[in-house]
Amino acid sequence: MIRNSSLNKEILAIAVPAIVSNITTPLLGLVDTAIVGHIGAAAYIAAIALGASIFNMAYWLLGFLRQSTSGLTAQACGSGDTAGEWLVLRRGAIVAAAGAAALIAFSPWIASAVLRFMEADASASALARRYFLIVIWGAPAVLGTYVLSGWFLGMQDSRKPMWMAIVTNVVNIAVSLPLVFVAGMKLDGVAVGTLVSQWAGFAVGVVMLARKYGHVIGASGGEGAHRVGWRGFFSLNGEIFLRTLCLVAVTMWFTRAGAQSGSVTLAANALLMQLFLLFSYFMDGFAFAGEALAGKYYGRGDIAALHRAVKAIFVWGFSMGAVFTLAYIALGRPILGFLTDDADVVACARVFLPWAAAVPLAGTAAFVWDGVFIGLTAGRSLLWSMVAAMAVFFAGYFAFVSSAGNHGLWFAFLAYLAVRGLALTIGYLRMARRRWR
Repeated sequence: MIRNSSLNKEILAIAVPAIVSNITTPLLGLVDTAIVGHIGAAAYIAAIALGASIFNMAYWLLGFLRQSTSGLTAQACGSGDTAGEWLVLRRGAIVAAAGAAALIAFSPWIASAVLRFMEADASASALARRYFLIVIWGAPAVLGTYVLSGWFLGMQDSRKPMWMAIVTNVVNIAVSLPLVFVAGMKLDGVAVGTLVSQWAGFAVGVVMLARKYGHVIGASGGEGAHRVGWRGFFSLNGEIFLRTLCLVAVTMWFTRAGAQSGSVTLAANALLMQLFLLFSYFMDGFAFAGEALAGKYYGRGDIAALHRAVKAIFVWGFSMGAVFTLAYIALGRPILGFLTDDADVVACARVFLPWAAAVPLAGTAAFVWDGVFIGLTAGRSLLWSMVAAMAVFFAGYFAFVSSAGNHGLWFAFLAYLAVRGLALTIGYLRMARRRWR
């Protein structure tokens, strides 16, 4: 029997380092946006938004590398299957290397296709393409970091991803600022700083893996109860991939709709999406706790402990969501002023700030359930909930954007987040009734 106090300590032991890690993750985008926001043209902010959208599409589609690695490793850890832990890490590394090679090989065509889809103005598109073709050389490091972060989390160790993220962001600031403001490299300096920081973070992760988990590397043994073959591995990853494809479709369409309204609206939405990303990565700290603990207890076969962990994580999640909503209401305008000194962009962003402030309450359930379902390796439920949410987003977009403009776009986005949480709530209750009576 797990006492509430000990369960909360277990949650926080995973969540707090993960929160530190996840808070620093959007800082990579915040720093880039803040730097180019003071160069002197909205086109630079728009270029970062477009470039980030290309990477979001490319890397989010391969986000299953972190997610499936986390869930499968947590289940192997919960069942005491050391050989299974190594098997998951090895397979993830193989797929990461293949994915990185493909991204680099096809990067010119990826950039061209996405920028044509976005229909942004020529100056922003040219800058975004230049940014992308420099930073894409960090793909092996980024995807390798996905695998390492997921594996560490599955091993109930969120401190190591935290240090990887901290190193990445410190190096990014240390390299980007002098390249932009001393060497005068402008957007190229931001791109090079991002590239160098990605490789630095990955290198730190490899060193930590070898130092603490050397005994796992190369481990062998009989087939564990929670070990899956290549077919099961790709089946799970395929479901998460399709789910992520839906997520990317919504995000890309959101950016495209802003781009069609001009560089100022695109830049304003980019600033407000930084607030969303800050919240989402913060909330993912508790989602990560859900991944680690749900996977561990499910792997161990302790369903009662699983239910208690889910309830406790939701209490923490909604408490944090309320804090973020209040913070954005009180501090949203000063934050926008910090990110850019372009008066037109700030004025535009302030009009839509209330929508961004409502995101935490609308999206909390979606983020927490995502973590729990990843820990359970219930990829099919994640996929169908996202399909339903995507359908709601596009229905809202086509129903309201023509009359309400950017307000209609933000309404559709909040509805999409809320439906994700509702669908997964129903899915978990059905799972509990059918499987765990």
